[in-house]
Amino acid sequence: MTQETLALHFGYEKGDFGTMAVPLYQTSAYDFGNAQTAANRFALKELGPIYTRLNNPTTEIFEKRIAAIEGGEAAVAIASGQAATFFAIANLAEAGDNVILAEKVYGGTTTLITHTLKRFGIKAKVFNSDTADDLEALIDEKTKAIFFESLSNPQIAIPNIEKIVAIANQHNVVTICDNTVATPILFRPFDYGVDVIIHSASKYISGQGLSIGGVVVARNNLNEKLIKNVRYPQFNEPDESYHGLVYADIPLPLFTLRIVLSLIRDIGATIAPFNSWLLIQGLETLSVRVKQHSRNTLEVARFLKSHPKVKNVNYPGLEGDVQHEKAKKYFKDGLTSGLLSFEVEGLEFAKSILDNTKIFSVVANIGDTKSIITHPASTTHMQVPADELEKAGISQGLIRLSIGLESPEDLIADLKQAIG
Repeated sequence: MTQETLALHFGYEKGDFGTMAVPLYQTSAYDFGNAQTAANRFALKELGPIYTRLNNPTTEIFEKRIAAIEGGEAAVAIASGQAATFFAIANLAEAGDNVILAEKVYGGTTTLITHTLKRFGIKAKVFNSDTADDLEALIDEKTKAIFFESLSNPQIAIPNIEKIVAIANQHNVVTICDNTVATPILFRPFDYGVDVIIHSASKYISGQGLSIGGVVVARNNLNEKLIKNVRYPQFNEPDESYHGLVYADIPLPLFTLRIVLSLIRDIGATIAPFNSWLLIQGLETLSVRVKQHSRNTLEVARFLKSHPKVKNVNYPGLEGDVQHEKAKKYFKDGLTSGLLSFEVEGLEFAKSILDNTKIFSVVANIGDTKSIITHPASTTHMQVPADELEKAGISQGLIRLSIGLESPEDLIADLKQAIG
């Protein structure tokens, strides 16, 4: 089935009542019926709901659908995109290990991986994802993951994905790709050998800024990379917190299973069933929305490119953009998302543009049906040191736009009067 059909039907059987809409199971706990069933589920001898911190029927349908749309084997939904990033890495690394991070990623991701995880004893190394020429030299026996974004926020840059994956596979290291901006509608990382995908589902999957959620998706046959891999003893040695359970002995997708049984069990960053239900609604229209977002954004990008007060526009869909050839190679039908950034002269001019827009809202989010304007250096990336901002391509004059579903003519008129 195509992605559009999967998004509407996959993973849900209508049951006794024949309800067309997926039911919302707003419950914290479940009646096992008898003591033996309860014991079997906790011992993993029988699959079924245990407690909504671990699993929930509504959430499981969302997980199955996003895994199917991404072309993966299994997914686990989590409370937020940041939590998805944390769990994906914590599932692989521990104190004394290191993670290699792309230079061009969301500011919150940079802070989490380079600063917060440092307090847990996990070191970060940074590589140039545009070329990946420096990647291999950074890998050592303690490297547990290589993390990058398929379309970076806010630089709108596309990494050298095939080279990153080839180097990672040569050293048997797991790759993690944040596919939030591109979404599986425009790009499917598993088609290029990526091991794990994460999303901030709060963005395009939600689509209307209604809910917070994250998701981690594992590729088909990832077990083969994890089993007997000396880099990842946690999948191959007894887990003393689970009576000596060896994950490699379980014929289930190990990566997502361990996130649920070890990390969510203990840390508890559980997605609310209501948010899972809202995200299911978002998936139903994801394909239509993302394509229209992309078409609208290209029109706005062309206008900005022609404006005399705009120094530079970052949008791979533009002919002549430094990322254009990569976009044609990786992305479907030349569509390259609803996110763009552009640069003007200095901080004060950038702020004045934000203050003078009428349709655009100054919001720290992306992927909404309504258009959003953001100044990354003073908001989403303000915690990143100035020298690192420059290296990552984020100047004081950089403005990020998340183009919504309004008429592009109206959006262009708004920007024209705001820029002057």
